[in-house]
Amino acid sequence: MVYIYKKTIGKKPYYYLRASERKGSKVLVKDIAYLGNSIEEVKKALDNLPKYREKIRKAYRTIHSYLESNHHLERVIAMKLKQDYFLDEKLLSVEACRLHYLSDFKNHDEKTKNEIMKNFVVEFSFNTASMEGNTITLQQARKLLEEGLTPADKSLREIYDLQNTENVFFSLIKNNEKLSHDLIIRIHSELMKNIDARTGYRTTDVRVIKANFKSTPAPYVRIDMDLLLKWFSENQAKLNPLVLAAIFHHKFEKIHPFIDGNGRTGRMLMNYIIMKSNYPPVIIHRKFRSEYLEALRKADKANLTKAQVEHYSKLAGFIADELSEYYWNIFI
Repeated sequence: MVYIYKKTIGKKPYYYLRASERKGSKVLVKDIAYLGNSIEEVKKALDNLPKYREKIRKAYRTIHSYLESNHHLERVIAMKLKQDYFLDEKLLSVEACRLHYLSDFKNHDEKTKNEIMKNFVVEFSFNTASMEGNTITLQQARKLLEEGLTPADKSLREIYDLQNTENVFFSLIKNNEKLSHDLIIRIHSELMKNIDARTGYRTTDVRVIKANFKSTPAPYVRIDMDLLLKWFSENQAKLNPLVLAAIFHHKFEKIHPFIDGNGRTGRMLMNYIIMKSNYPPVIIHRKFRSEYLEALRKADKANLTKAQVEHYSKLAGFIADELSEYYWNIFI
């Protein structure tokens, strides 16, 4: 297989077409062509390598993803953005995703955008549901949501879980409501449709299993949600939208305002906040569940109305990594 390799000497980048080949138990790696010092030079060089055309074609998606991500990263670096203490150097990768999302993805025709977003929602629905114990596989989720084929060995609750997530996500894409109690309660209610009739803010106490914090006592749930929405309003123009959404997500989970479905609702709200600020949505992947929970726990010492860097940089960085690592697999 072939791929693009970047070597930096001083501050100057050098790009190469690199080939790797497995021979027995060893993987042999060799640089087979120098491509230039910029992404534009790389694109031109790739078009002038007839000897490797077939190999380049086979690796097209990997190479295209690399070129697009680095092209937009170069553009962002040139903007010399103000430092973000929560994201640090990860801000550049986040903004590269946003730049492509606005300048490329948003300019697709509606049918193409819907197809790409449908693929995203399948992956999002699978991961957010399986995070809470849903046993439907990604392949089964794809057949269910794309073809309407119901897996025979799964419960109705698990099936509704995925279908509800898809329906809510697509309804929120076109929704421009201000974040409010009514919107939050409605999102939760729609996610729990045919699953759990206990909707609205809880009126009884709950114990969050394996948590290092105590959720808000039932009589104070509405008060704490008032404080959270007030905090959100006051910080909306101060924080990077991805940081704002990540911190809101944690504070929401710590309040735990519903009897069930808090995690799914919190991740949906996080994406609502992100998308309303013209950033691409993000998937928290099941395979990183332990890292995700660890990042949430790191923030548990934070006060409901505060957002210190030492408490939230790990969570913000984790969300940034999830976005920048997987955005290019779906949205190009």
